[in-house]
Amino acid sequence: MSIESKQQEIIDEFAIYDDWMDKYEYIIELGKDLPIIDETLKSQDKLIEGCQSKVWLDARVEDGIMKYSADSDAIIAKGIIGLLIRVLNNEKPEDIVKCDLHFIGDIGLQEHLSPTRANGLASMVKKMKLTALQAAASK
Repeated sequence: MSIESKQQEIIDEFAIYDDWMDKYEYIIELGKDLPIIDETLKSQDKLIEGCQSKVWLDARVEDGIMKYSADSDAIIAKGIIGLLIRVLNNEKPEDIVKCDLHFIGDIGLQEHLSPTRANGLASMVKKMKLTALQAAASK
C-alpha cells in the first residue's frame, strides 16, 4: 500500500466523525493500539525535541525499508505518532523524504490541536523525515 493510499484511508476514517471530540476519541484509540516498545528504546537519544510530552521514536532501516516504533507518556501524542507511523512505516527512505503528508491538513488535525501539540506534531514529522533522509544518504 502506497503512502498516498494510506493517507487516503486515514482521511476516509476521519470523515466518519462529524465532531472533533469523536475524532480525539479515535486518536486516543489509535494510541492504545500502538505496539508497546522495549523500555530500552525509551532513551534520551530517542526523545523527539519540541514535544511538550515525552515522545520516543526508534527508526531503523531493514532491507532498504524504514521501520518505525514509538511511544509517548501522553495518550493524544501517542495516537498522533501512531498515525504517522501508519503512513510512513515500511516505506523507502527516499519516498518518505519527498512525500507530502497532506492528510494532517485534510483531516483538520493541526488546526484542532493546541499550539504546543501542533509544535509537537511538526517535530514528529520533522524527526521521521530526518531519519529517512539520513538513511537515504547513507545508501
